[in-house]
Amino acid sequence: MNQAVFSPGDHVVASYKTGEYIAEVLEVTPPKALLKILAVAKHPDQGDLHNPMQTDVPLFHQRRALSYQEKVMVMLTHMRAYRGQVPEYRASLEQALDQEVRALKQSIKWAERALLEYAQLEKDYFPERKGS
Repeated sequence: MNQAVFSPGDHVVASYKTGEYIAEVLEVTPPKALLKILAVAKHPDQGDLHNPMQTDVPLFHQRRALSYQEKVMVMLTHMRAYRGQVPEYRASLEQALDQEVRALKQSIKWAERALLEYAQLEKDYFPERKGS
């Protein structure tokens, strides 16, 4: 990954844990930088990261987005320059959350349809099975 040079005051997009944020660089101390969160670009994922798509796990982790103006240390390699208007935090949080919910709902629809197709294939492949 290329090592961009950032300075205090720069706006960046930073990946932190499973979320992505628009932030202001406060300090640069390689290999990290101290950032102030300004907006949410992608809401963090939910669940057990070591067992993706599994619900029967000891702890199904709820991950909250970082707060407005929260300070966080991020590896420089997990940052890229941000050019453009910084969205208002609350609106960006709402959009990021809505986007994750829409994607999950679409996954549910896809999974339901795929299951119907597999059920039909099972009948075609194994007509001798009863009650499938």
